[in-house]
Amino acid sequence: MATSTVEDYAKRIYALQQRLGAEQLVPVGQIAASVDVVPGTATTMMKSMAESGLVQYESRQGVRLTPAGERLALGVLRRHRLIELFLVNVLNVDWADVHDDAERLEHALSDRLLERIDVYLGRPTYDPHGDPIPTASGEVADRTSVPLSEARPGARLIIARIMDQDPNFLGYATTRGLKPNVRINIESIDVLGEAICVVVDGGARVTLGTSAAAKIAVVPG
Repeated sequence: MATSTVEDYAKRIYALQQRLGAEQLVPVGQIAASVDVVPGTATTMMKSMAESGLVQYESRQGVRLTPAGERLALGVLRRHRLIELFLVNVLNVDWADVHDDAERLEHALSDRLLERIDVYLGRPTYDPHGDPIPTASGEVADRTSVPLSEARPGARLIIARIMDQDPNFLGYATTRGLKPNVRINIESIDVLGEAICVVVDGGARVTLGTSAAAKIAVVPG
């Protein structure tokens, strides 16, 4: 059985692979930065995980998860995201405050209790931030989205995902009504000023910098 540290590494590697592409090796330096350790510590862990069959490690190039490593990572993500949804929907915890608690609980929750939570929540597909919740068999919902920063004037969209889960950004999004499943229209884009003006469902106008808009994923709506 994997330790909580190994689970954390697998989860972080999976997230980095999603950004880089499945065929790319993830540099150990990026993994070290993600888990906040020095590169030497991350390298030692990668060698250990390679011996356990969880990663393919190539010296001086990087790693990628093996099928076993990916199953481990998806299992951790499933626990984390179901816990977040339970805390928000059942215990009314603010979505900006659930990440750290879910990080702690994801390693302690039994499969039996996780299944009960999944059933209670109605077998949800997405967590409060719009991240897909893997199924027990490791399947992940595929919803093609693009950053709001790439949208065009006049587009009618639905917010699919908030990609930056820093509490400050989530608080910012909350005060402006920018949450998953909310409909928005692109009113104007100021290319030189690097700003996007959107009309949120209900009529409120919100102006976002392009850096903030890049953290919000949208789908046609």
